[in-house]
Amino acid sequence: MSSRRRLFNYLLIGLVTVIFLWFFFRSVNWADTWKYMKQVNLYLLILALFLVPLHLVTRSIRWKYLLRPVKASLRLSKAIEANTLGFTLNFIFPGRLGEIIRPVYLASKEKLSAGYLIGTIVVERAFDIFAMCFLLGSFLMSRSAYRSFYQARPEALVHLYFWGKVGLVLSALLFILISLIYALKDKANKIVYFFSRPFPERIRWRIIAFGQEFIEGLKFFQSWPRLFGYFGLSLVVWLGICFFYWVFFLAYKVNIPFFLSIPYVFLTGVGASIPTPGMAGGYDYFSRLGFTTLYGLEANLAIGLTIVVHSIQLVVTCALGYVIIWKNRLSLFQLKQLGKG
Repeated sequence: MSSRRRLFNYLLIGLVTVIFLWFFFRSVNWADTWKYMKQVNLYLLILALFLVPLHLVTRSIRWKYLLRPVKASLRLSKAIEANTLGFTLNFIFPGRLGEIIRPVYLASKEKLSAGYLIGTIVVERAFDIFAMCFLLGSFLMSRSAYRSFYQARPEALVHLYFWGKVGLVLSALLFILISLIYALKDKANKIVYFFSRPFPERIRWRIIAFGQEFIEGLKFFQSWPRLFGYFGLSLVVWLGICFFYWVFFLAYKVNIPFFLSIPYVFLTGVGASIPTPGMAGGYDYFSRLGFTTLYGLEANLAIGLTIVVHSIQLVVTCALGYVIIWKNRLSLFQLKQLGKG
């Protein structure tokens, strides 16, 4: 990538970050926000701190399960290290560099092909979308079971109900697409090429490259039960993330049933997918939106809670990442260069 193109990308990411942060912080009363931030159950907050790395462990178990046909002796500890370093770099650098670091680091430690493992990351992201759409759609389509507990504003509920149906449809389409590609692995490249044809050439080759990596990742599934097993582990990953947020909510006396954390996690997932450094801006805006529209919280309380929950995730993850970097006698610059390579 040329220096001019790189500069443009950084400026664009910076502009997006500033815009989202402006929407997040607008009309904030810092005195009220600070007051709300101090009103916390310390024991539950400490428990939430220990739950921050839970998704790193569940993601690593899922990754090890996927790689079992290739290397049954793959060390879970190395998968956890790879995931931790990946998320640490995602927090520090823009552009999702950590998504490349994860397979490259694990490949170097377990003597596997880095290019081969990149396909598993593409599969992971596809199943993450699949699992969250499925959870959101199932949650909102069964709202009669929790109608008396739901505190969302009526207008928010209407929009969420619509997106719940969209989520179920999208998860069904994703499942059909994944199943079709898996069942027709030998012809899958032709399917990807066919659907990429209407796009301009610059976009088409990216779609084809993405499709090839996804197909390579699907080859780790050697049977339909393994495919469904991986989906089950994807649900475990996201239910674990919901559990972390639920404990955090309870620490700040946002007393809601566990399943009401699902739409909030979905919204923050949308914000976190915007490739800004440290998830700044996008995550914060969508978190505030979730707190105010889903649970009817006052804006200054929503801002305070977002600052705390964002901070503890960033600090705990980066602290663990730096421990792994120190243990392996690496540096952030070396990891960054590894990802670029």
